[in-house]
Amino acid sequence: MTAIFTPTTFQFLRDLAANNEKPWFEANRATYETAVKLPLAALVDSVAAELRRRDLPLEGDPKRSSFRIHRDVRFSKDKSPYKTAVGTVWYRQGSGKDGAGVLYFHLAPAGCFVASAFYMPQPEVLDAIRERIRVHPEKWLAIKAELDEAGVVMEDGDPLTRMPKNFEDMKDSPVASAIRMRSFIARHPLPEKFVLSAKLVPALAEYASTSLPLLRFGWTAVDEAAR
Repeated sequence: MTAIFTPTTFQFLRDLAANNEKPWFEANRATYETAVKLPLAALVDSVAAELRRRDLPLEGDPKRSSFRIHRDVRFSKDKSPYKTAVGTVWYRQGSGKDGAGVLYFHLAPAGCFVASAFYMPQPEVLDAIRERIRVHPEKWLAIKAELDEAGVVMEDGDPLTRMPKNFEDMKDSPVASAIRMRSFIARHPLPEKFVLSAKLVPALAEYASTSLPLLRFGWTAVDEAAR
């Protein structure tokens, strides 16, 4: 397997950060297509194939997995039209990009990473995960221990300062910190040199495998709440 991204990928994003305006982007669109957009689509396909080979319940599609480079500036003071980072997801089979619980890859000159995450999920999804943690604290703690042992670190999930409504009785429980989370994210940094290597595709699939217990826990919570 060969490398998918090149140094030009990072250079384009650095140059875009210094020239974040439509005339510059249009003048350099060909570089964007060849150095960023097309390699990102190739990554989606290659990782999806590796996930299938490993029988992991995640899938991706170049047309749906990757996020647009255009920023939504409607409610932002920063009117820069373009993102200076790119990202893509592999989602639960049959769910689509907006489904809860994804494998996410982030590429930016400021830092790259891979994550398995329920990032700022919809209230009903968040409540479902919190409820499953309440009912099965031992399962959550076992998954947390398994991830810790594998070197997968859970972030604090932008926690609430107080227990959420209807979970006040859990404030002194061993899983109180988890119930206060607003996101459930296991993230791992990736050096630029590694992203430019042929090791990237198998590494993303391996991370999906290692962190799958987190995703399965959340998916089960969502399924149980929907019954």
